[in-house]
Amino acid sequence: MASIRTRKGSQLLFVDFVYRNQRCRETTNLTDTPANRKKLAKVIEKMEAEILLGTFDYRTYFPKSDKVAYFDEIRARQEHLYQSHVQGTPLFADFVTLWLHEKQIEWRASYQQKIGIILDKYLIPAFGKECLSLIKRQDVLAFRASLAKVTHKTAKHTLSATRINSIMATLYMILKEASKRYHFDDPTVDIKQLKADKPEIVPFSLDEVWQFLNGVRADYKNYYLVRFFTGMRTSEIDGLTWDCVDFDRREIHIRQAIVNGVLGKPKTAESNRQIDMSPFVYDALQAQYLIYQANKKQGKSTKHSHGFDYVFCLQNGEPLDYRNVNRRVWHPTLRRLGLKPRNAYQTRHTAATLWLSAGEAPEWIAKQMGHVNTMMLFKVYSRYVPNATRQDGSAFHALLIQSKQEQEGSSC
Repeated sequence: MASIRTRKGSQLLFVDFVYRNQRCRETTNLTDTPANRKKLAKVIEKMEAEILLGTFDYRTYFPKSDKVAYFDEIRARQEHLYQSHVQGTPLFADFVTLWLHEKQIEWRASYQQKIGIILDKYLIPAFGKECLSLIKRQDVLAFRASLAKVTHKTAKHTLSATRINSIMATLYMILKEASKRYHFDDPTVDIKQLKADKPEIVPFSLDEVWQFLNGVRADYKNYYLVRFFTGMRTSEIDGLTWDCVDFDRREIHIRQAIVNGVLGKPKTAESNRQIDMSPFVYDALQAQYLIYQANKKQGKSTKHSHGFDYVFCLQNGEPLDYRNVNRRVWHPTLRRLGLKPRNAYQTRHTAATLWLSAGEAPEWIAKQMGHVNTMMLFKVYSRYVPNATRQDGSAFHALLIQSKQEQEGSSC
């Protein structure tokens, strides 16, 4: 209930009331007299009636108040929300349900899972109850700013710029599609991505590779040798089945990948490829095949519950869980050997840099890696190749010197 008060040191009356769950205190130009209090009481009575009926207009009573713009915005949003519902523009959460149903046919199971996490954890809580056409540019920017303050439960660090960009990209896809269907301006237009640090690439030297292979657990030596010398992604080697290993042609066929226990298509269309087995890889896979055959003879389970024979798997035939392998094998081995900490994906980077260093044809390397062309090699990996490959300009200088000497010799 509203009350009439005065501030210490002032004779002017002010109104103290609650509107839209906010306490408001507005000063009048009436001095503190019985007559003015009676007059103001009648005004308050009218205000309270209008607030109860939902017809109260803050600007009408307090046109000079700094709260006018705030309450005008709320009022406009409510009116727009009503009109939007009348015209058929849905709420964000309702549209997302439809959007997901339509998009699932385009996505791998792992990507669907990724989008689901982003929606459930970030987007639905923030925009779920908002009418799509009411989401403005400032709302999108404010949401992005709020993501920078989010911290993980198990760590003190905040979300990375890469993670924030990933979350925002999902929001952009949703609002872009909705704006086309319901004919409103896309509030995400021209909002740029945050500048993200490039992923750290820390390949192993050849000496470090052998040090690791000689120091890792015996039951994982074949696994990591194949990783280091083929450049296979974690999802590809963990999803590798024996029917994709061709010993006669000495090829590994990449036709599938496993992510979070779900076997599906590889990361990209180019990832469907044949990888040539080097002698070391051939021997490692032959040794692994002998283990597989021995387990079958002993009656041990060699098949996954869905009938797949994985090349590298647990004793019961189930596929490897890369998180568990990293925690129990990869990182402990690095620590024990005194090698620089890094993620297991560096085995792929290591293969690329070793091939380049050895002078293999870039086109062949790109094919082994599953790249569209050689651009990735020269953009990402070339700076890790030793000068022995003559990528420092000295080979061209030597060519000029030789040509000049031959020209001078022929002129004599």
